Amino acid sequence: MELILWRHAEAEEGSPDEARALTEKGHDQAERMARFLSGQLPKHTRILVSPALRAQQTAKALGKKFITESDIGVGAAPHDVLAAAGWPQAEGAVLLVGHQPWIGQVAAMLMTGSVDYWSVKKGAVWWFSRREREGDTQTILRLAIAPEHV
Repeated sequence: MELILWRHAEAEEGSPDEARALTEKGHDQAERMARFLSGQLPKHTRILVSPALRAQQTAKALGKKFITESDIGVGAAPHDVLAAAGWPQAEGAVLLVGHQPWIGQVAAMLMTGSVDYWSVKKGAVWWFSRREREGDTQTILRLAIAPEHV
């Protein structure tokens, strides 16, 4: 299974939190990362997106159909996020577009086995794979990249 975590791009300050839109810089970040991802994502990637406006706008930059998933919204718990993705049993690739702190918490959990607070830049992507090798299940960090590097 491939699990791709994409943090929403830079958003305006304000409230309500769910209605915060991307800034001009955020739109640029989302478009840059979307161009990069378009050439990298497996063909039948399932895309799940937080209902928050800034996550929806980030995902729309891809120009692909996606599913709005409330279980990966603002304040989601890492275990709920992984359950929504079907990690680690699901087939193929899943792209989750969402928020801190759960993106950093999920990344920490996948890499270390325990939930911790890891900072993930706005608009950044962390890409994980799960595989079996010599009877051992392994989680691999394939990519961690911020929009300014694509």
